Amino acid sequence: MHKLLINSPGEKMLLLGNEAIARGALEAGLAFATCYPGTPSSEIPEQFFTISRESDLYFEYSANEKVALEVAAGAAIAGLRTMVTMKHVGMNVAADPMMTLAYTGVKGGMVIVNADDPSLFSSQNEQDNRIYSRISSLPMLEPTNTQEMKDWTVAAFDISEELGLPVILRTTTRLAHIRGPVTLGTMRPRQLKSVFKKDPSHYVCVPAVSRKLHRELLEKKERACHMAEKSPFNEIIGNGELGIAANGVSFNYVKDAIADLGIEDRTSVLKLGFSYPMPKQLCVRFLRNCRSVLVVEELEPVIETELRAIAQKEKIDVVIMGKGVGGLSQLYEYDPRMVREALAQFCGMEWKGRELLKISGFPDLPPRPPTLCPGCPHRATFYAVGQVYPEDAIHATDIGCYALGAMPPLSIGDMSICMGSSVSSACGFSRATDQKVAAFIGDSTFFHSGITGLINAVHNNHKFTLVIMDNGTTAMTGHQPHPGVDPDAMNINRKQVSIEAVVRACGVEDVHVVKPFHVKKTIEALRASMEYDGISVVISEEICPLFAKSVGKARKARPFYVDKDLCKNHRDCIMYLACPAMYLEGEQVEINKDLCIGCSVCAQVCPENAIKPLKS
Repeated sequence: MHKLLINSPGEKMLLLGNEAIARGALEAGLAFATCYPGTPSSEIPEQFFTISRESDLYFEYSANEKVALEVAAGAAIAGLRTMVTMKHVGMNVAADPMMTLAYTGVKGGMVIVNADDPSLFSSQNEQDNRIYSRISSLPMLEPTNTQEMKDWTVAAFDISEELGLPVILRTTTRLAHIRGPVTLGTMRPRQLKSVFKKDPSHYVCVPAVSRKLHRELLEKKERACHMAEKSPFNEIIGNGELGIAANGVSFNYVKDAIADLGIEDRTSVLKLGFSYPMPKQLCVRFLRNCRSVLVVEELEPVIETELRAIAQKEKIDVVIMGKGVGGLSQLYEYDPRMVREALAQFCGMEWKGRELLKISGFPDLPPRPPTLCPGCPHRATFYAVGQVYPEDAIHATDIGCYALGAMPPLSIGDMSICMGSSVSSACGFSRATDQKVAAFIGDSTFFHSGITGLINAVHNNHKFTLVIMDNGTTAMTGHQPHPGVDPDAMNINRKQVSIEAVVRACGVEDVHVVKPFHVKKTIEALRASMEYDGISVVISEEICPLFAKSVGKARKARPFYVDKDLCKNHRDCIMYLACPAMYLEGEQVEINKDLCIGCSVCAQVCPENAIKPLKS
């Protein structure tokens, strides 16, 4: 039995933050879950994926976040308790239906888990999605530790059903990946089926309907305001005249800093857990008791701005500070030392803290730039592209492991904005310039948001090559399934969708399917594709070696070695491929047999045929 299915109220369990959210959903009677995987939220759906195989929980990896939210919305409007999970940029994709779903509301409890990524550990931006709660009028909860992540998830479902609205549960990378003790609660029974009651005058959002629904949404928001005022998730701690307002993980840093600085009697802390709608009367009481206030919040000055607005409206004479105090800024995530320094400055104290370790006399650590894995088929594809396309060619890349192709020596990747953007931006490049253009997209990303760009390219007669890097899985986020995966390999009851069939159905006439480890044939296909007068697609098919190993489909090939008698030390293997299995021993190229998977690409690149398979 999966550990999160244990029905032992009162038992303590050490859980990852994301596991605590999954457990909370199960305790709340979750019946239906969807997602598109994205770090730092990916561990939540991973639990549901496993649990769905040994229980009656329905779970799916949807084609993208918009689809995931719409699927979950259908189930929630029908009356089931649903959860949809995504990372912060995924909410941009889901925002279109989410804004109108706020109008229609839901019958069953619906929780939208949004994981922000301050410091961009695995993202292309670090947007602050608290803004989405403001423009959608949807309630938002922001837990501060693993116990709250579990308990507040349960509460989020209850709040959702009471208001008839989806509730956004916001976390950040630091919270999603912390571990902490969690006291388990009771598992509520799941309602697996319901009956949808037709009501077109409520659910068909034509203008006449939506005008009425917008008024209803604002009435629900007013009810949510009253709930936030009474919520135990919002509280004032202490009664000192120096006020500190905080949310999320920042609250923990504030709590520790106050204890370390010994200023408990001088401070009062406004903890905002039910952070939207803002509990205005609680904020007024807090502000009236303070001489000055410091807001500690990562990324945008959301609370800072709203507290200032409340103070101005209520004519409260209080100084409110935030960004610009100490190291507090709109950049990156905060840390305990930064918050201590900011609080010390705010309180007019001298605080130096522990002296930082002096490392000036130590040699620099060797750099470890991100790189494609040994035997990654993307490396072979990029090598072939580099052999065919001229130096001034434009390479529009996308979000996935293959984005690492932009790193030298491969250096294939000139622009990347968001999921699916490679195909559409290539359309613009091909019209705006006379340069050769190639776009690159992964199999999962193609299904996520690449198909519409390809249809656009075909319809508008653009001219470039789209290279679909099909490694048989959603590799970057942890090998989750997508519509193109082999369901037998993953032992899942799903139907595989052929990428080639989709491409041809989009109207593409010039289609090449290659195996990138066959370097010569791949080069030939890419050359023909580059010269084609119109849209051409090259589908590069080879399973991700890490995924292949996990599903028992690893290559049965011998690792390679360098024959020193034949090697002339041209180093083409290193200069053009830079496979992590290859290294220099003095001046001699060597291959680490424990890392080499026997893909043979380096052997095909070597001009002297000096790279050979090891004998058994």
